[in-house]
Formats: sequence, structure tokens, C-alpha cells
Amino acid sequence: MTSPTVRPSGGFGANEWLVDELYQAYLTDKHSVDPAWWDFFADYTPSEASAARVMANGMHSQPDAPVAVDSPSSAPPPAAPVPTQPAAPVPAVTPAVTPAVTETVIEKLRGPAARVVDNMEASLAVPTATSVREIPAKLLIDNRTVINNHLARSRGGKVSFTHLIGYAIVLAARSVPAMNNAFAELDGKPGLQVNPDINLGLAIDIAKPDGSRQLLVPNIKSAQSMDFAAFWGAYEDIVRRARGASLTVEDFAGTTISLTNPGTIGTSHSVPRLMPGQGTIVGVGAMEYPAEWQGSSEESRVRNAVSKIMTLTSTYDHRVIQGAQSGEFLKRIHELLLGGDHFYEQVFDSLRIPYEPIRWAEDVSASHETDLDKTVRVQEIIHAYRVRGHLMADINPLEYEQRGHPDLDVLTHKLTLWDLDRVFATGGFAGRPLMKLREILGVLRDSYTRTIGIEYMHIQDPEQREWIQERVEVPHMKPTREEQLNILHKLNEGEAFETFLQTKYVGQKRFSLEGAESLIPLVDAMLADAADDGIIEVAIGMPHRGRLNVLANLAGKSYGQIFAEFEGNYGEESVQGSGDVKYHLGTSGTYRSADGKETQVYLAANPSHLEAVDPVLEGIVRAKQDQLPRDEAFNILPMLLHGDAAFAGQGVVAETLHLSQLQGYRTGGTVHIVVNNQVGFTTSPKYSRSSVYATDVARMIQSPIFHVNGDDPEAVIRVARLAFDFRQTFHKDVVIDLVCYRRRGHNEADDPSLTQPLMYNLIDAKRSVRKVYTEALIGRGDITVEEAEQALRHFQDQLERVFQETRQSLDHDSEESFSESSGSVVREGQKALVPQVPAVVVETGITADQVDLVVSSQLEMPEGFSVHPRLAPQLQRRAQMIADDAVDWGMAEALAVGSLLQEGRSVRLAGQDSRRGTFGHRHMVIVDRENGWQYKPLKRCYRDGAKLWVYDSLLSEFAALGFEYGYSVARPDMLVMWEAQFGDFVNGAQTIIDEFISAGEQKWNQRSALTML
Repeated sequence: MTSPTVRPSGGFGANEWLVDELYQAYLTDKHSVDPAWWDFFADYTPSEASAARVMANGMHSQPDAPVAVDSPSSAPPPAAPVPTQPAAPVPAVTPAVTPAVTETVIEKLRGPAARVVDNMEASLAVPTATSVREIPAKLLIDNRTVINNHLARSRGGKVSFTHLIGYAIVLAARSVPAMNNAFAELDGKPGLQVNPDINLGLAIDIAKPDGSRQLLVPNIKSAQSMDFAAFWGAYEDIVRRARGASLTVEDFAGTTISLTNPGTIGTSHSVPRLMPGQGTIVGVGAMEYPAEWQGSSEESRVRNAVSKIMTLTSTYDHRVIQGAQSGEFLKRIHELLLGGDHFYEQVFDSLRIPYEPIRWAEDVSASHETDLDKTVRVQEIIHAYRVRGHLMADINPLEYEQRGHPDLDVLTHKLTLWDLDRVFATGGFAGRPLMKLREILGVLRDSYTRTIGIEYMHIQDPEQREWIQERVEVPHMKPTREEQLNILHKLNEGEAFETFLQTKYVGQKRFSLEGAESLIPLVDAMLADAADDGIIEVAIGMPHRGRLNVLANLAGKSYGQIFAEFEGNYGEESVQGSGDVKYHLGTSGTYRSADGKETQVYLAANPSHLEAVDPVLEGIVRAKQDQLPRDEAFNILPMLLHGDAAFAGQGVVAETLHLSQLQGYRTGGTVHIVVNNQVGFTTSPKYSRSSVYATDVARMIQSPIFHVNGDDPEAVIRVARLAFDFRQTFHKDVVIDLVCYRRRGHNEADDPSLTQPLMYNLIDAKRSVRKVYTEALIGRGDITVEEAEQALRHFQDQLERVFQETRQSLDHDSEESFSESSGSVVREGQKALVPQVPAVVVETGITADQVDLVVSSQLEMPEGFSVHPRLAPQLQRRAQMIADDAVDWGMAEALAVGSLLQEGRSVRLAGQDSRRGTFGHRHMVIVDRENGWQYKPLKRCYRDGAKLWVYDSLLSEFAALGFEYGYSVARPDMLVMWEAQFGDFVNGAQTIIDEFISAGEQKWNQRSALTML
């Protein structure tokens, strides 16, 4: 893995203090908080430097997870004054109400106000000097924008300019350690105090209830040992506690460098006082355009690459610090804020922002020619993001890295940060003719490089490409609160089911969905859209992973029956084999959407042979579609779930994909969902495929491929709806690559850390998708803490519900229905999925009239039809065969099929060259030699709705036979035949014969009407 360091993605934004209070109460007495929080807090890691973290550890530490505090304004109001210096504490003074006066009054200063006087007078004894430096602020502004946009889309919180500047001051002090020294006396003699830690003091202005103001300067201890995330968290914790009047004397002790920011009130330059015991105080002025440009238009400033600037002052104790050192210190801050020593890369890394920061560069001189050239380059960038954007997308919930690609770097296209606010012609991109480059890049990043990566530019049809662009190249729209809570509830249901199984059936194989729980809201959204769009049935084929969860929460199988199967009761209709039987079985039910609309759900049985179910499910769907009116045929939706290693490694996947648009096999588009655990059994992707993605095989049929981060359920739902709409619009296959992880081994008895130790170090430290999403919703302020508590309670209710329903079902052997506002599954009694066709003895002879009709169909062609001169004599001989009682193979087939059609029995025959026959003997379809008209002579034998389908297939064995087997499962009333062309071809189809036909859902000779020729 790229980054074995684990940094939980926690953080509750503006609600941090509320969650801290709950967590502290939980640590003191968990019964004092709602039980819904107990499971959530069991593996919870408090934010950096929070009071809850201190309480949990019993001492200050430097944890891994960054805090995300948007604003200290949400903290409780201050209660009492706090000392401003680390000297002896000063008793708090209750402010008096100042009466109205009509003459000059002199009041005695007391308490903190008097302390300020003492401090200022003491500062007069410090001989100071001040260095001043102006720094362009554009890169700081632009990268802060990128940071906060990412935080707003993920876990919430906001980074200020002062956070970044303060951290740069700390790093600069590490490079110029003299700035952290202080003057001291030793035995009455002047001395140099070398401080081992950088304790950064923060000047915080506090508004008191009486309208007066108070200046507090607490400090961040040992700031030099923190990364930016820890520094940000400690900074916000200090500010929050200052506003909440909860600072202690220790918070003020030992300040070595101070930071004051008069720029927040518009001051551009200040020379602050320096207190004894400190070596340096840095002042940060306001960010403004240079005075000579402040009267210019915005267009002029942008065109001439004029940046806002800020003035930094370094006021230092001249007894121990020299002017050259102060100048070097400010120079170092300047370099860092312009990206030196990978400053912004470090910041992005600590916040786990998966993109490269904007980099400093000189502007390319503006002229008419360069403007035209840049417009072309902007178009190149737009195209590059459409083609390569997925390579920079944050789709992996395990592996962190700052992603980039040369094709997506503006510097590669000879554009710089100075072009961000310049306007370019877009050619209609995002529905606008002109846009700033900043806006263009914002749309491109939102569309192609967030937690969704899209591959679609390999599609040759421009209409399909434009359809996708119109729907993804739009501003980000956050789901409604109701949609977010519905997603959370579906995650609750999925995780509760797995938690119950893990608790009750310890060590038993269940192939859990843990790590991929987003599959449940994904499929739920697909079913809801299907119901709302009038889909008659959604037919699902899937492997073992997560099968029980899908059966229970989406396909309508009762908990009682699932757990009965764990006890070994599979029912009379089940074909028992290995101990994995419960993962093979199918079911059927009815899904009801939140609007009350319904669609049938069919989950096909599946043997253990990986992707063998793929063509079988397609055959089942095609058989059902062939019974519908032509304009409703595609209202049965096939959905196939796959494992990543199997999707890339199994040839039947490619064969099934090739079937998708062929005349005899098309089903109106299949939605493929790859549950990408990033490991196959114990094999890493680098050993199991040569392609970049597990889904690359789908590019050959020009399917769009949506890669999505499984830890972002909102993105998962968005992809589900895009995929469904694409299928409905173009009736083509579409692929969703759900990138997730597998919390346990291939099965629950397997130890995956033996072969994947680094991956499972990461997985063991990860909280579940449900908990990560809950934290994100709270941190962004999308839901309140109270709503989060209700959702946590819903999770507990789900656990209890599974337990109660299981117990009742096992006790009473009953089947139930359930319904919820967010969509539901109506549970039905489990039943045989295919009607049984009892074996009976029948007469096989046919009448003379039936023979005559078949013969005449071979001799009498439609008017104007031109039979090939070499074929005509062969057809003419078929009449003589009957007279001579010497029927050849081709005529025998015609008599058999023709008589079945006359008796109302439909027939399907498929195989390589099956219409003509491999040996030129069959000719069930004849092609007009002049115009290519294709004619089926046996159409004349149609009776009582019977039809004949004869198809030339792709040169496949495995998938082709699987498709026909599936077709026969759904249509046991008709004859389904697959022709192997040559006898040895059937060897390649042996898996279907062994897994399905011999020991699968139906017995070969009892319930399937499939015949192999």
C-alpha cells in the first residue's frame, strides 16, 4: 500500500465541542448518554488536542486524526476572565456596569486590565528591533480555497489564513532556531535561554459580556513536533477554550514565539510589544492589493498578474537575536508560503487531501497571440480531464496519495496560477460560453477527480459521450437531508445484519459484506429508480460476497429462513452439496419504493464457480423478455455483481460482455457492479491482472465505467442513478466499480494478514462506512447531533429487529412482511423459482398433415425470393426423402422443429453457424442471394403463439451454453438447444454442465428443457 500510516478521517466541524461533551460523559459514565452512542464511541478516536482526547488518554498526546473545527463561535459563551500571562494567577473580577457620567472620571484599573499595564511597562525594558517583509498572498489564497472546498465536500471544517501562516512560522523557526531563543539572567549576568520547544503564543481578542474586550495569549505547546493537521486542531482547541473561559494557567506558560494578526481588522502593518521571556513576536497584516493598484479594475489586475500582498513583521529581542537572523526568518516564511520545501504538499498530506496543491510559477506574458494560444490550451485541459481525470480521482478508501497526472497539470499546458482568474472561451463547456479558468477547473475537478472517476471517452458514439458530460459537468449538488438520512439507514441495516452474524455465528463462513456496506444503499437506489421507472423485474446474479446481506435487505428473503439455513435446514427443494449451500440459493420478492411503487426482485441461484452465473442470468432475463410485448421487453433489468479479481480474470466475463449487443442475446443493457475488495482471495492486483483497473475488460464493448469510493455513500448513490439512467436511455451495459475493502479474509475462518499485512493494518484501524459517514454528516453540519443520535438508535433497533425476527421465525416457522418509509422489501414465502415439468411418457409420432406442411415450407419460398442456385436442389430433395423414406439429418431436424411449432411449442436454437448448420445441412434461415433478405421457412408452421428463434452466436462455449441454460430455466415450456459446432467444443462448457446442470438449481434431466446438439 502507498501509505501504511493510518489517519482516521474523523472530525465533527462546528459540532466538535458537542461531541466532545458527549464523549467525556461516556468516559465518565456511559449510562449518562443514550445507549445509541455506545457502539459509536467504542472505537472512537477524539480529535487532536481536544479535552476529550486528554481525558481519554489521561495526558496530552499527539494523536493521528486531524480536527475539523469550522468556527469557534459555536462554543459556549465565555464565563469569566482568564489570566493573560503565565505569571501568578490573577483572581477573576466581575465587570461592573459603568454608570452614565457628565464629567471626566478616572477609574482605577484592576485585575486583567491592570495586568496589561504591568506587561506593557515591563516590555519597555526589552530592546527590540523589527524586520518587515511583504509577501504575495495569491498562492496562499488559492491553496486555502482548494483545502476548504475539499473539507466542505468531505468531513467539514475550515482552515483560515492564520492557521497556514502560523504553521509556516513554526517551520521557519525550526529552520532559524535563534528566533526561538530568549534573554535570561544567570546569577545576575545576561544569558541566552535556548528553548527546546516552540510554544507558539496566539493573541486572542475576547469580547466580554459588558462590551469591553480582553486580550489573551495562550500558547500551543511543542508546535514543532506537529504536522499541520495536529497544529490546526490544537490551534482551534486553544481558541475554543479561550472563548469558553476554560483555559488554565498552564496554557499561558512558556511562550517562546507569539503571533498576532491585526490584519483581521484591516491593519496592514504593526510593531507589537515583546514580553520578557520571549524572543520573537510576528505580526500579520491585512491582505490588500498594492496601493498603486487599488484603483485599477479587477480585469487590469488579473491581466497584469497583480497579487494581493500581506506584510509580515518580526519584532525580536535584539540582545539575543540579530537583524540578519530575523531577516532570514521572514525570508523563510516567504519561501514556505510560496510552496518551498513542499509546504503545501505537507499540509495536503496531513489533511489527507488526495490532490497536488497549486504551485507557484511566473506568469506567461499576456498578448493577443498568447491569449489565443491559451484558449486552445484550456480546451486541451478540458479534454484531458475527460480522458484522464479518473486517474486523479480519490476512489480508494484505503490507499492515500496526492494524485496527479502530467496531462492534468496546468503547468504542462503552459498555464499558471495567474491564469486562474482570467476568462477564456469554453466552446459551451458546462453550458457557458465564457468562464474563468478557476471555474473551469472547479467543474472539471468536481466532475472527474473527486470520489468518482469516470471512463467514457473510449465510447465512439458522440451522443452517449455528450449525455454523460451534460450530467456530470455540473456544479456539485448535495443530497437533501432526507436522502442523507435514508442512506444512513440503509448502511445501518447492512452493518447491523453483519454484526449480528459475526456475534451469533463466530467462525462460520458467511462471506460478509463488511468494508463494502455501501453496496446496500447502491442496490437499494437502483431498485427504487427501477420501481419508479416502471421496471417489471430486476433480476440479480451475484457471487458469495455479501449475498446473504442482499438476500435479507434487498431481495426479500426472511431473516428466519437465512438463519435456519445456518442451522443446516435448506428445505426440500434445495440441492445440497458443499457447506456453502446457503450462499448458492436464490429467492424472489417484491420491492416497494418510498413512493409506493413496486418492482419484482429475482436473485438467481449461483454455484461456487465465480462468474458462471453471468450468462445464466442473462439467459433467464432474455427468456422473460421474449414473452413481453416488443416495446416492453427491456422492462426487465439484469444486474450482475462481481468480484474484482474474477471480473478481470474469468474469460466468461468477456464472453458475456460480448453477448450484450448481439441479436440473439441482447437484454437491453446490464448493470454490472464490481465489489472491488482490492484483493482476490489472498492475491494482490499486481499479481492478478495486467490492466490498470479490474474493469478494463468492459472497455471493449464501449461501456461507460464509473469508479467510486465506497467510503462516500453519497457518491455511490449518484453513480447508481447515472448508471441506471444510462442503461434506460441507450440500452447498453454499464459498469460500476465500487472500490472498497474486505474487512475479514476470503471467509471468516481465513486470516488475511498472513499475506496482506500492510493492507490489514489499514483495515484494522478503519471505522465502518456507517461511522465514517455519520462523522462526515455531523462535521459538515448536514445533520444535527440529535439526528445522528436517532440514526445510531436506528442501528441498535435494526440489531434488535434481526434478533427478534430470527427468534420468532425459528420458533414459529413463519414468514413476514416489513415496510419502511425509505423503501421496502415485501417478503414472500420461499418457493421453487422455476415451475417443475414432471417427466411423462408421450407419443412422438406426427401426422401426415404435419409432415406435408414442413415439406411445403422447404419448397415454397415467398414471391420474389431468390434461393442460391447451390441450395435450391438440396431443398428440392427433401420432398423426395419423405417419399423414399430416407430422411437425412437436416430434414429430420426440420420435421422435429416444424411439428413442435405446429403443436404450439416454441423452439430456440443458438450456436456458431447454427442457422445454416456447420456442415451446410440445416438451413433454418435462408438468405436471399440478391438482396440479403433472411427468411425462416418454418415460420409457416407457427401455431398457438409458438415461435422459432434461430441465432448465429459468437464463437463461445462457456458463456453460450450458460446463456441457453438460463433461458431454459425461465422457459421450461419450450425446447432450447445449443449447438457446439464440433463435439470437442463442449469441453469448454464443462463448468456450466458440472456446476449448474448436474448439481445446480435444477436437475439436467428433470426441469431443464435445454438440449445440446
